[in-house]
Amino acid sequence: MLEQLSLLSFASGGWGQALLAGALVTISLALACLPIGLPLGLGVALAARSSRRFPRAAATVFSTVFRGLPELLTLLIIYYGCQIAAQKILLAMGYEGEVLINTFLAAMIAFSLVFAAFSSEIWLAAFKTVAKGQYEASAALGLSKATTFRKVVFPQLVRIALPGLSNNWLSLLKDTSLVSTISLVDLMRQTNLAVSVTKEPMFFYGVACLGYLLFSALSGRVFSFIEQYFSRHLRGART
Repeated sequence: MLEQLSLLSFASGGWGQALLAGALVTISLALACLPIGLPLGLGVALAARSSRRFPRAAATVFSTVFRGLPELLTLLIIYYGCQIAAQKILLAMGYEGEVLINTFLAAMIAFSLVFAAFSSEIWLAAFKTVAKGQYEASAALGLSKATTFRKVVFPQLVRIALPGLSNNWLSLLKDTSLVSTISLVDLMRQTNLAVSVTKEPMFFYGVACLGYLLFSALSGRVFSFIEQYFSRHLRGART
């Protein structure tokens, strides 16, 4: 057992530093998807509620495609498709060199689109809980639609959507393990490399399990704090 634990050291021959670097890539990738996926998902939900046919149709197609495709297939299509498209565009402009797309960027785009598709359904469900009377009351007070959404509707949407968004976040966190298929060196990729060198699969996969469980536990604490923050006025109203 001590010999196995020594494999996690940060000294020469240990895999501690490599696994830590992979864990940071995993967390960085998941966090990088949030600034894209969350607002895009909200935008898709708003489009789905539009009175115009084209935005509704576009939102339906987007949600159906990226919720229906396996995450791995989406990742591969984005990664290889972007390279092929960029290659053909540059070839048409007279550039004949090889085009390589950054693996981190491709994974960020792919998972952001998937996260947006799933989160749009959460936002839509949250919209349905906001009473129409609140919109009418805001209009009676002279508030613009933008102000009504920002000051009245959006804080309620966040509070209602948080449990569903936290589940989507955990799914995103686990889906990042798929990036090893395009050679992005995340926690799962480093674990596989460690297993291939040391021939200790159960030990290193167990360490990876603990890593993902730790990420999930920390995420739960963060989301719990956010939920308490957005529900603080409800506690005040009860007292």
